[in-house]
Amino acid sequence: MTYIAELIKSMKLLAEDKRVIFLGQTAYYPGSPMYGTLEEIASEKRIELPIIEDTQMGMSIGLSLQGYVPVSLYPRMDFLICATNQLVNHLDKIEEMSNYQFKPKVIIRTAIGSTEPFYPGVQHCSDYTELFKLSLKNINVVKLEDSKKIISEYRNALENEKSTLLIEISDMYDKR
Repeated sequence: MTYIAELIKSMKLLAEDKRVIFLGQTAYYPGSPMYGTLEEIASEKRIELPIIEDTQMGMSIGLSLQGYVPVSLYPRMDFLICATNQLVNHLDKIEEMSNYQFKPKVIIRTAIGSTEPFYPGVQHCSDYTELFKLSLKNINVVKLEDSKKIISEYRNALENEKSTLLIEISDMYDKR
């Protein structure tokens, strides 16, 4: 199966869980390749947001504390940086800060921006995987470099008690 086909199957798998809700940029309207992986997901499970990355992560945490499993979409990793405050200072540490009373679970979906068919510039295709691995103590960080592992990694993210950051590679969307 192709990389994109595995992502589509993974999103369908997540959507089967009644707790899952998808939110972020291109969750409901086209604008990035991520949208194409959600087209078959029921519209009532998708919330489109404007470009408010930090607020989006805060909303995801709040939804999680209400029993949802939010899949928070950041089409390019470069702009997940804007949500780092909520990600590092809140989601990653809320369990400890609340004396283990709160255990939010968020699935964060991002992608290293594509450089093909043209180079979009340095602010659209950086890979911050190692930065996030160093910064996040309590969140799983997974780079999806092998299409054969995509479904199992998204399944693990859903079944795991911890939040997970899954990093897709846009240049692989059209490849095996």
